[in-house]
Amino acid sequence: VRVRSVGEEVLESITPGQQIVKIVHERLVELMGGVSSQLRFGSRMPAPIMLVGLQGCGKTTTAVKLARHVAGLHKKVYLVSADVYRPAAMQQLRVLGQQIGAGIFDAAGMTDPVNICVQAVDEARRNGYEVILVDTAGRLAIDMEMMDELQRIKEMIHPAEILFVADAMTGQDAVNVAARFDERLGIDGVIMTKMDGDARGGAALSLKAVMGKPIKFIGVGEKIDALEVFHPDRMASRILGMGDILSLVEKAQATVDEKEARELEKKFRKNEFTLEDFRNQLKQIKKMGSLQDIIGMIPGFGKMKALKNMTPDEGELVKVAAIIDSMTRKERMNYLLIDGQRRKRIARGSGVSVQDVNRVLKNYIDMRKIMKKMTSMGGMKALKRGNFPFST
Repeated sequence: VRVRSVGEEVLESITPGQQIVKIVHERLVELMGGVSSQLRFGSRMPAPIMLVGLQGCGKTTTAVKLARHVAGLHKKVYLVSADVYRPAAMQQLRVLGQQIGAGIFDAAGMTDPVNICVQAVDEARRNGYEVILVDTAGRLAIDMEMMDELQRIKEMIHPAEILFVADAMTGQDAVNVAARFDERLGIDGVIMTKMDGDARGGAALSLKAVMGKPIKFIGVGEKIDALEVFHPDRMASRILGMGDILSLVEKAQATVDEKEARELEKKFRKNEFTLEDFRNQLKQIKKMGSLQDIIGMIPGFGKMKALKNMTPDEGELVKVAAIIDSMTRKERMNYLLIDGQRRKRIARGSGVSVQDVNRVLKNYIDMRKIMKKMTSMGGMKALKRGNFPFST
């Protein structure tokens, strides 16, 4: 970065600091692979894809998330669990797999992981499946028995790809473990889970830089749709606190009704955003993931103090709905009517404390301010252009 920066001509339209950030951003993108890496299915059918990693990294959930992604590519996908050591593993895969309508191999009564995988591939071939995802067993730590088992599965099913599932929360340990797996199996790529807990993505930078293997996907939540294709440029922006507008737009397009969005934007512009709208928007935002992660994708917004306490969980959403439902229609339409006595009445009616009512009102007022600022600068179009008045 120093070599690139010293002597670099600074453009008139930006500051030297912004020029440095641009250079750092470009270097981070290079270190993380430059471009997105796609799944390789090869010419064989079905194409086996092995998921490997330690116990607790989220392999089983990731297998189902990946199956959903593959199905979205218009491929018929099959799932098999080769984990005969964890009693609930096969049942967990079956329950989650049924939610997305994927085919699932029935390994009831079978005890040999290698044989399970071989028969599952044969079954998938007979039934016309194009891709089979193999959820292998994990261990609390790497041991020779585990590696030997994975090596035998690899030799028997000839996977199109072997993907290492890494827990982003384990930091440098994830890099060390991945190196051991790669040494024995030759992994083709990485899926990083729990990136919602490591929003800035430092673990992704470390793993790619050390391993030299492409990061193909990142898990950003527990829900089945919480898997994203890894984009080095977007992750570099997150690491530098520059947000990730493209990912935010993709999330919004997948979950938000366009007509409702247009109507809501009109309300923001006219300053008519009511408490009823607030309740509905919290439910909509919850579908997209945690509010903290969403805000982190908007350049400059992640540092705004007003947002720190605006990350509702399912229980909090129920409480917010109860509080707002305990208000009269006039109160929901005009929050300024809600004085001290009315707050006590609302608290009694919803079974919460006055402090809870105050917190909901404060969060509502904070959101009104934020949305007013967004609309004043042109909304999402302005964000895409780079007009970020909140950036520091």
